Amino acid sequence: MDFSLAPDVAGFRDAIRRFVDAELIPLEADPASYDDHENIAPDLLARMQAKAKAAGLWALQMPVARGGQGLSIVGMAACYEEMNRSIFGPVVFNAAAPDDGNMLVLEKIGTPEQKERFLQPIVDGAVRSSFAMTEPAPGGGSDPTMMMTTATRDGDDWVIHGHKHYITGAGVAKHFILIAKTSDDARKGLTAFLFHADDPGWEIVRRIPIMGPEEHGGHCEIRFDGLRIPDHNRLLNVGDGLKVTQIRLGTARLTHCMRWLGLARRSMEIAADYVAEREAFGVRLADREGVQGMLGEAAMAIQTGRLLTMHAAWALDQGSFAKKEVSMAKVNVSETLHKAVDTAIQLNGARGYSKDTVLEWIYRYARQARLVDGASEVHKMVFSKTLMAEGADFWHWPQARP
Repeated sequence: MDFSLAPDVAGFRDAIRRFVDAELIPLEADPASYDDHENIAPDLLARMQAKAKAAGLWALQMPVARGGQGLSIVGMAACYEEMNRSIFGPVVFNAAAPDDGNMLVLEKIGTPEQKERFLQPIVDGAVRSSFAMTEPAPGGGSDPTMMMTTATRDGDDWVIHGHKHYITGAGVAKHFILIAKTSDDARKGLTAFLFHADDPGWEIVRRIPIMGPEEHGGHCEIRFDGLRIPDHNRLLNVGDGLKVTQIRLGTARLTHCMRWLGLARRSMEIAADYVAEREAFGVRLADREGVQGMLGEAAMAIQTGRLLTMHAAWALDQGSFAKKEVSMAKVNVSETLHKAVDTAIQLNGARGYSKDTVLEWIYRYARQARLVDGASEVHKMVFSKTLMAEGADFWHWPQARP
């Protein structure tokens, strides 16, 4: 198997690494770089995004015709990892959730008119977006068949009523993808729609406080009370909402893994730099066998996650849904991120627990990784069912074409 990167991908990756080292990491130590929710401040973000565009590193995952560079998913894996070596990275390059997943699914399934109105402004960085699916109990979360938000046909419109929560980015989003119930059919009962923040008939109830630093726009509770969506803003066919969700979340889950690996690597970089210089009882920490074991275990876990992620990316590029591959990467990398940053904090001692490094920021952010886009337990259930269904074929290697 060939794990080498194409020359253009390697070039983008190296350029991103230089940009992150020179432009972004130095900003992290300045309190003025942050907004009230511990993300990069809007004015500073705009300046950094302009630099990323000027460097040709903007929206690399989008086609060239839309202003991107048309990277494959394998190329995205290599580049997104480098972006998130800084906590500010992905949003600077227009590769942050939820915009990233929304752009990818709209590019794949949107009509030309939908792409022009709803996709292109996100690609350009003119607006932010959100994906509205999860609901308070007893509504849908990891199980979308429990969806309670309804879309009722009224002439050429659909009328929306319902309640959603933990909707990432909703506080600043202008363009939304909404999943709503259109029938009681277990497989074809959901439909996906597009709407604009200025459309009447919905409201943000609150921005839900969370333990960690937030994405721009937070995680919001929203309510629909008669929002009217014209039928031409429906994605795919009536009843294809679950299909839209699967198309979006398959790649989006994996791009989370790509970014988390960057955070895990950064955590190890901080730890390695510290133990290489710090001495205790006359010995460098890096020369102690116990420290070496901690670093080695974390490095091995990160590399395992990289291989799982790259394999899943390759499978998606081949046209596979790669359900088990993505699920295994999601479980592994979400747990690896926590292991890596926890190890780094331990090796840095009180310094790691303080705000003198970004380790405590990453630690709080990392806890959500085992929950977002499907809890680890749900993903384990998915690939365990696949194991039982496929038997020995679960482990097969695809055969190269002659």
